[in-house]
Amino acid sequence: MRRAGILMPIFSLPSPYGIGTMGQAARDFVAFLKEGGQRCWQLLPMGPTSYGDSPYQSFSSFAGNPYFIDLDDLAADGLLKKSEYAGIDWGDPKYVDYALLYEKRFPVLKKAVRRLLKNLPEDYSAFLGENSHWLEDYALFMALKGENGGKSWHEWPDGVKLRRPASMKAAKRRLAREVDFWRGVQYLFFKQWGALKKLANDNGISIIGDLPIYVAGDSADVWADPDQFQLDEDLNPTEVAGCPPDAFTADGQLWGNPLFDWEYMRWDGYSWWLRRAGFQFRLFDILRIDHFRGFDEYYAIPFGDTTARNGRWRPGPGLDFFQALNRALGPRDIIAEDLGFLTESVRQMQRSTGYPGMKILQFGFDPDSYDSEYLPHKYDHNCVVYAGTHDNETIMGWLENADPRTVAYAKQYLRLNKREGYAWGMMRGAWASPADLAVMQMQDLLSIGSEGRINTPSVLGGNWQWRLLPGQIDDKLAERLRRAAVLYGRAPLHG
Repeated sequence: MRRAGILMPIFSLPSPYGIGTMGQAARDFVAFLKEGGQRCWQLLPMGPTSYGDSPYQSFSSFAGNPYFIDLDDLAADGLLKKSEYAGIDWGDPKYVDYALLYEKRFPVLKKAVRRLLKNLPEDYSAFLGENSHWLEDYALFMALKGENGGKSWHEWPDGVKLRRPASMKAAKRRLAREVDFWRGVQYLFFKQWGALKKLANDNGISIIGDLPIYVAGDSADVWADPDQFQLDEDLNPTEVAGCPPDAFTADGQLWGNPLFDWEYMRWDGYSWWLRRAGFQFRLFDILRIDHFRGFDEYYAIPFGDTTARNGRWRPGPGLDFFQALNRALGPRDIIAEDLGFLTESVRQMQRSTGYPGMKILQFGFDPDSYDSEYLPHKYDHNCVVYAGTHDNETIMGWLENADPRTVAYAKQYLRLNKREGYAWGMMRGAWASPADLAVMQMQDLLSIGSEGRINTPSVLGGNWQWRLLPGQIDDKLAERLRRAAVLYGRAPLHG
């Protein structure tokens, strides 16, 4: 089935309280998607962010981001008074100020959780039970992090760092109130998320989640299950994740995440991964798996190196992992992020899974080859096409900053013109392509320039901040979007 969708992070939704949330603006966005003939809403990872504010570096693979909890909805549920949050200075509504949120959001949430715990909902106990496999470790992890001034768990006292039973028991007793707070925050998050997802599904919208292949070193995941990772006797990584040098980055990319101990995971039946993936499919209808090639081979960089130059490729679990996933969860809708240099073994693994890969229009216009696999006439139907992703420029930013010869090729190939609008002409090329699914960034529907870029890889600061403003989307934009979706067979003519 041909479909179209929009990539729009939760944090980019409009709200007067510093960051996009799962409240009324999210419900309005679902209505916009439906009116615009869209069938998918793609998100970025929704976990609690750590240093650097990247959703790909989270304190947990399972927990939800507390900042996304809508304060007005909490007030409607009787858990807050409007006076407790409406008068706070939440910063410039054009951008997310994470430092301001860290300072001001949690005191407000603590008031809400206090009221929640005084009058527990009927489903609270069931929520704790259903999520105990991750929630207890996460809540204690966050409480300990607070007790230790936000330091990485590697710097905690040995008793809790190494999870010695006596120290863990004492910590749970000592930090009981903080642990209760973090449990309550997660209950509120998942209550709001469940309602939003149901609304989307009831309106014919499928939610596409985004699963990073790696987890952050400073996370409850690594602290609670160190056997799953390549760590030394002091629980430091032996090697870390990244990408090798290429034409764009002479030093490569040093991500710094701990690497999985795939040998142990295979022996263990991939139990940790199956829990992780199974949980994600409770939250999302479709899952984009980031850095798909890392399951075939992964790049390992010596721990302590300051660049990725000295890394080497090591074998991953390959098709065996995805066969285990299929046996455990059954057939699932998965998108393979298959960008970058791909070996034949990666391509064979993808063919064997049947997962659609990704096509990025901005990658297609090499004026010296005219033969890129990212050109629409080269696609088969089993793929997902983007003009650009969260890691790319917006279309207008790309047209302004790319090599002039590349831009000239794109303009000629796609017949771009000012009357239609360059961004809309490029999106037309994606919508008209054979790809089963075409996903556009919200910024491109609005023809926003580089100021709307979500992330510049390997650059610290200025990322994950762009926000939509109230009134920027309207019925006129939805109607134009619907006409395009209908024209290219991505929405029914009526309904």
